[in-house]
Amino acid sequence: MEPSLLLMLSNLLHLQNQLDPTTSLLSDSPSSLSSSSSAAPLLFFTIASVLSYASTLHRPSPSSPPSSSSSPNTNHKNNNKTNPTSDQTLSAFRALSTSHIWSMEPLARDAQWRSSYGLSYPVFASLLDQLKPHILRSNLSLPPDYALSILLSRLSHAHSAKTLSTHYSLPPFLISKITNMLTRLLATKLYPDYIKIPSGHRLLQTIHSFKDLTNLPNISGAIDSTPIRLSHLPTDNPSAFRSRLNFPAVLLQVVSDHRNIFWDVCVKAPGATDDATHFRDSLLYARLTSAKILRDSTVTVRGHHVRPYIVGDWCYPLLSFLLTPFSSNATGTPAQNAFDAALMKARSPVEHAIGLLKGRWRILQDLNVGLNHAPQTIVACCVLHNICQIAGEPEPTLYKDPKESGPPARALENEKSFYYFGESLRQAMADDLQERHQRLLTR
Repeated sequence: MEPSLLLMLSNLLHLQNQLDPTTSLLSDSPSSLSSSSSAAPLLFFTIASVLSYASTLHRPSPSSPPSSSSSPNTNHKNNNKTNPTSDQTLSAFRALSTSHIWSMEPLARDAQWRSSYGLSYPVFASLLDQLKPHILRSNLSLPPDYALSILLSRLSHAHSAKTLSTHYSLPPFLISKITNMLTRLLATKLYPDYIKIPSGHRLLQTIHSFKDLTNLPNISGAIDSTPIRLSHLPTDNPSAFRSRLNFPAVLLQVVSDHRNIFWDVCVKAPGATDDATHFRDSLLYARLTSAKILRDSTVTVRGHHVRPYIVGDWCYPLLSFLLTPFSSNATGTPAQNAFDAALMKARSPVEHAIGLLKGRWRILQDLNVGLNHAPQTIVACCVLHNICQIAGEPEPTLYKDPKESGPPARALENEKSFYYFGESLRQAMADDLQERHQRLLTR
C-alpha cells in the first residue's frame, strides 16, 4: 500500500478520535442511529476522503496546466490562455491540495487549511465530494475544489469579490458567480442532510442533555434571533432594514440543540422586524402550531401533559410549545425565579452557537453580497457551521453581538389557547422544580 495512503488513513483515525459518535445528522431513524451512530461519521469521512485521495492519483502534476478533465468545460482552457496569473494561482493550489497534503503533519496541515478556509482539509475533502456532482453539472469554468476554496476563503475572511479577484486574478463577476452558485447548493442540496428537526433517538438524547443542564423536562431546543449586518443599506424601503442596533440588517432565526448544532434556520425578514413577528412568519411556527413536529416523548408534570418544547427569551410569545421567562429582572416568586434561571441555562447553547457561527464565517459580521443572495449565503454558513460541529472542528473566537432589548412579546388572539396552556404549564414546572429542590435540601 502507498505510504501516503497509509498516512492518510492514520490521519482519518486521528480525525475520528475528535468526532462525537452521537452527532450524526445523516439519519433521524431510531433504528439506524441506535445500531450505527458511531460508525456513520467514520464511514462517511473515510469514503469521502479515500475517494478524494484516489482522484488525486489521476490529476496532472503541479507543474503542468490542468487538463480538460479538471474542468467541466473547455472555457477554463480559454480563460487560462488569457490569464496566466490565474493559472499560476491554480497550480499553487493544486500543488498543495493533492497527495502532498496528506504527507504533512496533521496538526500543521489542518491549522494551515483552517487559517485559509475555516475548516480542516479532511472536512474540506468530504464537503467537496458532496458538492462536486452538482458543481460539475453547472456551467462553471473552474475545477470544483478550486471553486470551493474561493468560496470558503470569502466566507471565512469576509473578503469582497473585488479583493478576491485581485488575489486569484479572476474577474469580480466570476467570484460573485462562484459565491452565489455554491451558497445556493449548500442552502438547498446539503441543507436537508445537516439541518434536521430532531426525532426518535436524537430527540430523546437532546431532551436528556437539556435536563442534565437545567433540571427541566422535555426541552428540545433553544430559539434566538440575530441581526446579520448588511454592507449597504438597501435603497428600497430602507427603514425596514434598520435594526434596533441602528445598522442595516436582515434577521436570522435559529434553533439549536445542546451541542450548538442548528436544527432549524429561517431568514425571512428585514432587520427592523421584531423576533415574535419573524417567528410567526416561519415554517417552524406553522409546524409547531399544527403539532406536526416534536410529538414524541410526552411526559406529565403535575397533571399537565408536556410534549417536547423549545425555550426562548421574553422577545418571543409564551405558548404551550415555546416557554419563556416569567420576568427579565427576577421579580417573581422564588419558584418562578428558579425556573427563569434554569430556562436561561437552556438558552446558553443557542447564544454560543450564534457566536461560533459569526466567529468562524466572518462574512456574517458584514455581509457584502447582493440583497437577493443574502438569505442563501446566511443559510449556507449555517450548514457549514453544522458540518464543522459534527466533525469536531476547534471552536473559533466567539463573536459577541451587542445586547439587544425589546418589549415582551404578547400572544395574539388566535394564540390564546396556546398561551393559557403555556402559562399554566410554566407555573406547574416552576412549582415542580421548587419542590424537587426542597426535597434535596431536606435529605
